[in-house]
Amino acid sequence: MNQKGLSQQDYQRIIVEGDAKVLTERAERIGTGLARQLTTSQIRNVFGTVRQIEMSWTPQAADQERKYAARQLLLLKPKLAYQARRERGRGVQQLADILIPAIDLVGEDRGRFQNFVDFFEAILAQVPEELLTRLEQLLAELQLPDIVPLDKL
Repeated sequence: MNQKGLSQQDYQRIIVEGDAKVLTERAERIGTGLARQLTTSQIRNVFGTVRQIEMSWTPQAADQERKYAARQLLLLKPKLAYQARRERGRGVQQLADILIPAIDLVGEDRGRFQNFVDFFEAILAQVPEELLTRLEQLLAELQLPDIVPLDKL
């Protein structure tokens, strides 16, 4: 089990089996925790690479394109490790700790890659909500009058 409480069985169910229930439950917990540790730009930097891979790894991709996309996904592992060393704080390292075991399970399987993308997207979906909640808490602590309601931002 890694620092975020994901077991090998969780990864198996999310990446290999495509279990949407486990995916959403774990992503909610992970995303909420990461929102406290990472900037949105740090997460999106990694996700941008994943999106580029996804665009080239289409279901119609030729064998050579599929292998290239799988290679690019594997190369994301050292990129994550480098970014974790370069950035301050533990957030990027935690993200790497979560994603690297998932990448290992993808291999050259397009379906597993899509499950990986879905998992990452579900994690990202939690981050802005958590940041908005933190902003609301800070405003409440400052006891400022609402000039613009937060739901209008």
